[in-house]
Amino acid sequence: MVIPGLEIPEWPYFLGKPGASGVIRCRPEDFVVEEISRVKPGGEGGHLWLWVEKRSANTDWVAGQLAKVCACRHRDVGYAGLKDRHAVTRQWFSVPVGEAGGEIFPDAQIEGVRVLESRLHQRKLKRGTLDGNRFELVIRNFDGDVTDTSQRLERISLTGVPNYFGPQRFGHGGRNVEKAYSLLNRGVRLPRNKKSIYLSALRSFLFNQVLAKRVLDGSWDSILGGELVMLNGSHSIFPCEQPDTDIEDRCRRLDIHPTGPMPGEGGDSPVGMAAALENEILGVWAELNEVLLAQRVKASRRSLRLYPARLEWKFVDDALYMGFDLPPGAYATTVLREILVFSELDRKMEQNR
Repeated sequence: MVIPGLEIPEWPYFLGKPGASGVIRCRPEDFVVEEISRVKPGGEGGHLWLWVEKRSANTDWVAGQLAKVCACRHRDVGYAGLKDRHAVTRQWFSVPVGEAGGEIFPDAQIEGVRVLESRLHQRKLKRGTLDGNRFELVIRNFDGDVTDTSQRLERISLTGVPNYFGPQRFGHGGRNVEKAYSLLNRGVRLPRNKKSIYLSALRSFLFNQVLAKRVLDGSWDSILGGELVMLNGSHSIFPCEQPDTDIEDRCRRLDIHPTGPMPGEGGDSPVGMAAALENEILGVWAELNEVLLAQRVKASRRSLRLYPARLEWKFVDDALYMGFDLPPGAYATTVLREILVFSELDRKMEQNR
């Protein structure tokens, strides 16, 4: 059975669809991502942390190459998060070297990879151990009204943008949601990594549907009665039965954010007005939620609002240069979509190395 409407829509824009356009990722150097580390290596211990710059390379592929160089298992190589492949990115990796290991990493000669720094630390680098990422982007062939685009950027620097999951989450052509429902609903056994990708696509689709409704009614950046509220810079949430002046002020100052559902079993749920809105949307997609429950996926919450900190921009000739910080799990393209309609240069589909 295929549910009608599972194709990925054009999610609503909070400022209306932009009139400007441009091209991203014309070259890897146009999309630079640098990890904002939560932990710095201490200088001693049995794990060598490597500050790595990779160009047009898959994070997990780089981890595999480092494992070969260090003669360790692939799973023993640590990194905090996956980074864009079609980009220049800088992030930490860790490899086990034992207590007698030195801080000098051999010249590995890995294609597209440079080790910029190496330092010992007591622990392996764990997934999620980062505060976010810094993006430095160049949008070329900019075509549009500079004044209007600047006004959009000014507004975004004050309010943030709706925290949609980007198209990467839904696979090529957005087909992963339909595939996920078709395969998981029939109980097809899947490799663990593939199953994880499909479950993430289902949850992200449902979250975006709830967020889209709140963008349309204008409540995506405000606190409703019964809301589960998230503290900025953390995943801590607390209930708000009825927003008062203090809550509204904290929301305007971006100290707290409204949240939406990452559906599954258990977890906290909103009440009142916030619950009624969520239940209305999730009820339309009850079959997808049933799949998640059958798979014993744990429910969680995600901020409805994404704030690009330290947002900077300038126009040079026919290019727009931008820089901003985002928290883990957020998409630079989610910010860009509110500024201009962007495309990427055609490239042949590359196989993961």
